[in-house]
Amino acid sequence: MNWIDHETYMEIYPPREFNFEECLIFLGRSNKEVLHQIKEGSVYKLIKVKESLILCKIGSNHNSIKVEFPISPPSIYARDKVAEYIWEWFDLDQDLEEFYQVASQDKVLQTLAHKYYGLRIMCIPDLFEAIVWAIMGQQINLTFAYTLKRRFVEQYGESLTFKGETFWLFPSFEKITSIKVEDLRKLQFPIRKAEYILDIAKAMTKGELSKELLLQKQDDQEVRKSLMMIRGIGAWTADYVMMKCLHYTASFPIADVGLHNALKNLLGLEKKPTIVEIEEYAAGWGGWQAYATFYLWRSLYDKKV
Repeated sequence: MNWIDHETYMEIYPPREFNFEECLIFLGRSNKEVLHQIKEGSVYKLIKVKESLILCKIGSNHNSIKVEFPISPPSIYARDKVAEYIWEWFDLDQDLEEFYQVASQDKVLQTLAHKYYGLRIMCIPDLFEAIVWAIMGQQINLTFAYTLKRRFVEQYGESLTFKGETFWLFPSFEKITSIKVEDLRKLQFPIRKAEYILDIAKAMTKGELSKELLLQKQDDQEVRKSLMMIRGIGAWTADYVMMKCLHYTASFPIADVGLHNALKNLLGLEKKPTIVEIEEYAAGWGGWQAYATFYLWRSLYDKKV
């Protein structure tokens, strides 16, 4: 991780293959998002370090990411943890050189890789948030998923208000352990999803499920299998969590509706491709299926830009 601490602000130096503006477009894809706010080319994000809530203003400054603290600069320890969080959020540990080599030889990815060069998977560093967000999104449209997320966050998350604006944190699994299925039903969560979320919170509270435990597994198939043993986590959810939280670049949520729509649009198909057809299109993506998927997702937002 490469960053310089200027005490009142920080500069994070990302790898060469990085485009902050492209990442910002993806972060701004929904006006219903509750966990960050985009204003005048910067993203405002609330980050918790131990018991401190730290409001960060994250923007681009030539070849660096500039992180400012609109309220007051936190401690040295907290600044270090904020830099680690942002480094992981923007997936800056990933060397994308090989991905761009693969993409340059691939008829599906060639144009996208050039068009969105420097786009990184916008990750979800917190495992509980990643799993719960994936469960919320199961078998419903994205708009309603964001509505559920906002209700959940505003009901159970911590917040901080600055200059009349409220910034939110995703609820902790400890907090959710103490609620009941009926509490989530009041927010319009289906009964099964409410049960899954509470089960996951309890498993994490007991130490049976954690990011550290999953990353200790031998390989990605073992991780996928472990996730899918949890009630409420099917193949798509496992792949999504591995892609967005655990940084497995070969993870491939092949059943994803957004992926199907993006391929249909990009290739000018009359109908959405079948799984077999997608496997054929993806034959050359070895090891980079997650990035291929993410770039295809990004193409869905072009009309809104």
